[in-house]
Amino acid sequence: MSEPKRIAVERVTQDFTGRSGVRLRAVDDVSFTLDSDQASIVSLVGASGSGKSTIARIMLDLQKPTSGRVTYGGTPLDKLNRQEYARYRRDVQPVFQDPYSIFNPFYRVDRVFTKAIKRFGLASNRTDATTLVETALRAVKLDPDTVLGRYPHQLSGGQRQRLMLARLHMLQPSFVVADEPVSMLDAQVRKSFLDIMVDFQCDHGMTTLFVTHDLSTVAYVGGQMMTLYRGKVVESGPVEDGMADPSHQYNKLLLASAPPPDPDQRWTDRIVLGDGEPQLSESTR
Repeated sequence: MSEPKRIAVERVTQDFTGRSGVRLRAVDDVSFTLDSDQASIVSLVGASGSGKSTIARIMLDLQKPTSGRVTYGGTPLDKLNRQEYARYRRDVQPVFQDPYSIFNPFYRVDRVFTKAIKRFGLASNRTDATTLVETALRAVKLDPDTVLGRYPHQLSGGQRQRLMLARLHMLQPSFVVADEPVSMLDAQVRKSFLDIMVDFQCDHGMTTLFVTHDLSTVAYVGGQMMTLYRGKVVESGPVEDGMADPSHQYNKLLLASAPPPDPDQRWTDRIVLGDGEPQLSESTR
């Protein structure tokens, strides 16, 4: 059994400066940990602009925080040696939002597998590599004969996104950072994607940070959730608790903003986001 691993986000703050010189705080003193020995799905929830994707990028080491740090096995990312950093890059894998832009249109989709196999030394010969890729594709319910050898534009968005899941299956990372991975998929493909993500947790021990604004998907996958409001974590805990009995006003408003299933039932309230606490006020409509 492999040694348990931990990613810790420690008091991370991220500031941006606009063209007018105004300083914007996108992430404000956020801390949490993800553990590989307790495979789970942790949903990072919040409205657009709350800082979710910024946290994901910092965890993937795609940008450096203004202050605070991310550690892997207790060591800050910028202190990892070459071998440790290579391990981190394999152990922490992304799934991005847009299935249309994650592939280079000039190459066949096979390239996302062959490059990973070569970089991480996953197979010693072409036959083993082919077997590895085909096994991974079937694990995410894709027919190798249907998708291999094709260019990205020849596949649907759902197929492209599942190709990235197949890449995860092949690499077997300890952690997945999924940034709004289903927001551009239709309902049926979205359910299939989420089912595979849950299977990865249960069958392969992958811990996923699931970044989303959609509470219905959070309720579907379960696990833990953290709610972000203006860059701060304002509530965290099991999904069931956050859905059934939210403690923070913003979490209550997120639940209230979900449309009712009855098309004849109209909203009578609206959310007001001011400088202070968010409020639910009576609609003027």
